[in-house]
Amino acid sequence: MPHLRLIKTSEPAGLKRWARAAALLVAVPLAACSSGGADRIVATTIPSQDFHARHPIELANSRATLDVIPYVHAGALDARSKSQIKQFASDYAQSGEGEIALALPQGGPGAAEARAAVPAVRAALAAGGARSYVAISSYPIADPSVAAPIRLSYATVIARTRTRCGQWPNDLASGSSAEGWNNTPYWNLGCANQQMIAAQTADPRDLLGPAATTPPDSQMRSRGIVAVRQGKDPGTDWKVQNSSISAVGN
Repeated sequence: MPHLRLIKTSEPAGLKRWARAAALLVAVPLAACSSGGADRIVATTIPSQDFHARHPIELANSRATLDVIPYVHAGALDARSKSQIKQFASDYAQSGEGEIALALPQGGPGAAEARAAVPAVRAALAAGGARSYVAISSYPIADPSVAAPIRLSYATVIARTRTRCGQWPNDLASGSSAEGWNNTPYWNLGCANQQMIAAQTADPRDLLGPAATTPPDSQMRSRGIVAVRQGKDPGTDWKVQNSSISAVGN
């Protein structure tokens, strides 16, 4: 019976080199993925969804204005106009700069009365604490039948939003597109809140940083220390007495 002999054939040298090269190409990306120092930060162009970034509050140069129609009797202003101008002067002393502009109507039935009220307006500004030069000018009247006021103004800084509210660049219903499928806030969200905060800020500089702290109340501090030394509660005890509705008017 004849014997069978197995003959081992050798692979071509070129095939071995191609196999080694393919193994190296596969190993390089895997090594990069397993490396701990790989940069995984991806920069995108998706806009911020935060309404603070969409509708930011900024400080801008502007002018504070006051329109008054004064009534002068024996060289003195009426109480309403005087109180308005004094408050205007007090606001100028706190946050105004430069000169105070005073514009008088030119022509019309109220022009003479406005010129006659200038000395009293100056006196009210000084009484309110305004220590500044008053620049007097005039403005034309388009309709003589409309009351023309005296216009006071000064330069100041105001808080405002950079964008206007009521902008709807995208359709909320998105019936004709897939815009609403992203589950993101609509563009106008938060704009009204930002404008409200800007309008109600008494001193716009508070948005940049807090004001300096005031000295502590020495009387309240002494009262608390004395109470602690006497073994009493240093807290305050506020008592509010409410009246029932049925007792009102009796």
